[in-house]
Amino acid sequence: MTSEQPDRPDLTRINPPTLSPPTGFSHAVVATGSRVVFLAGQTALDADGKVAGGSLPEQFERALTNLLTALRAAGGTPADLARVTVYAVDVADYRVHAPELGRIWHRLAGRDYPAMAVVGIARLWDEEALVELDGFAVL
Repeated sequence: MTSEQPDRPDLTRINPPTLSPPTGFSHAVVATGSRVVFLAGQTALDADGKVAGGSLPEQFERALTNLLTALRAAGGTPADLARVTVYAVDVADYRVHAPELGRIWHRLAGRDYPAMAVVGIARLWDEEALVELDGFAVL
């Protein structure tokens, strides 16, 4: 048996009970919408192209805000997100801050999670950047 959450008729989050309970992501998202929006990687760059915020939570909030701004400009909403990948230069730090990052996600994007992955990387394009988010949405 599969736990399904049909939050929209064309986007269903699926979390099989035989997998570990998802925290901060969905195991699978089935999308049948008519438009796919691919979202470029977003870091904590401000409008002047400078990395804003010195801590992971500050940068995560700015990067997520930037991702959602691009999504809204394409006509989407956070509920349309089907997949997000988080690139973190320090996965251990990401795990320490996970509860706070979850609260930031809830405040900005709501309670529904897309299929997600956190990938540890050596560094990002901007040396000061600690985190980057990219993804795609189905409208």
